[in-house]
Amino acid sequence: QVQLVESGGGLVQAGDSLRLSCSASIRAFSRYAMGWFRQTPGKEREFIAAISGDGGSTNYADSVKGRVTISRDSANNTISLYLQMNSLKPEDTAVYICAASPNILTLQAGRNYWGRGTQVTVSS
Repeated sequence: QVQLVESGGGLVQAGDSLRLSCSASIRAFSRYAMGWFRQTPGKEREFIAAISGDGGSTNYADSVKGRVTISRDSANNTISLYLQMNSLKPEDTAVYICAASPNILTLQAGRNYWGRGTQVTVSS
């Protein structure tokens, strides 16, 4: 069973930092690009950040560039994907969803395996 499991969401204040994590099976996703999207009610799912399968390339949405950093590592047959978010704003409030796809282009196009998401709420 293919699974992406997010964690690390919560309620924070504007200006705070938060690090989201996503765990995935190496056997399923070792060469896959991985990334983060976010979704709020009534809006389309929004691309946030992506990292290539070898970790050598990253891409960020303009809305978060300079405030977030995506990274990945692997150990014990598990890939861990991270999203470090700084200087959070109320408009960052959303469900953050982990994604995996064969490459960054297909990931940004939404042709992904998806996690269930973790809620991030930023209060003003």
